[in-house]
Amino acid sequence: MPDVTEGDVERLRSGDPEAFGRIYRSLSPAVIGYLTARGSHDPEGLAQEVFLTVFRRCRDLHGGVTGLRTFVFSVAHARLVDEWRAAARQPESVEHEATTDPRRSPSAEDSATARASHASTMALLERLPEAQRVALSLRVVAGLSLEESAQVMGRSVGSIKQLQRRGLLALRALLEEVS
Repeated sequence: MPDVTEGDVERLRSGDPEAFGRIYRSLSPAVIGYLTARGSHDPEGLAQEVFLTVFRRCRDLHGGVTGLRTFVFSVAHARLVDEWRAAARQPESVEHEATTDPRRSPSAEDSATARASHASTMALLERLPEAQRVALSLRVVAGLSLEESAQVMGRSVGSIKQLQRRGLLALRALLEEVS
């Protein structure tokens, strides 16, 4: 993926669609990864909403590439919170999934595959405190810097370092517990 340049940000601020496309191609995988790691039910759709907001408000951007990345992930976080709030107002819809039906015994292959699955990773993350999950999602999945993560979470850089460190240590302990 091409890196976003200061020139791309300036062209975006002037409404250049090619700059927007370049920025989208560069940042959208990290945004989708962040939204997925945080449990979005529709990370791709939510990412589209994020970039529509960025496009609509691009003239207000300040701070160059760093400001853009911080703004994009701040919008992503806000949209994710909106999704959670909307979901909390709706009854949870659960589809029947034959692979998780308790009336069925999984094969050894199914059991081994399940341990390494996305769901088990998400379950481990869910066992972490909320602040550690957010910090790890922003730093590891989204690839934000300490400063950018601190700005998105409204915390100090030192606080983000500690949350990340504690989260990684907790994940290590959880993995040893599972193994």
